[in-house]
Amino acid sequence: MQHQQAVLALSALAHEGRLALFRYLVQSTTEVSAGDLATALSMPSSTLSFHLKALTQAGLVQARQESRFMYYSPNRSAFNELLVYLTENCCGGAGCPTTELGKSLCSSSC
Repeated sequence: MQHQQAVLALSALAHEGRLALFRYLVQSTTEVSAGDLATALSMPSSTLSFHLKALTQAGLVQARQESRFMYYSPNRSAFNELLVYLTENCCGGAGCPTTELGKSLCSSSC
């Protein structure tokens, strides 16, 4: 991931409403319609549209149109690239610390 793309993605997530929206999509097992998102998050349609546009432009959300309805899903590969970008130098060449369960706190590149 390029530095500028990481900045764009982090900027998109740096808002309470967009973060809640992205988290909701990540937890969903299927695509979610705009209407269902507005209902689930108690968000007005115009606000939802604004936040979805920012997340889509950042590459974190994908949109698909079917007839007159829009369906949204997270772009998991872009989010994973962002995580790798953020953690690729986390250990500074040292061994990565692990959690109590023995999982590495860094990406697999450490």
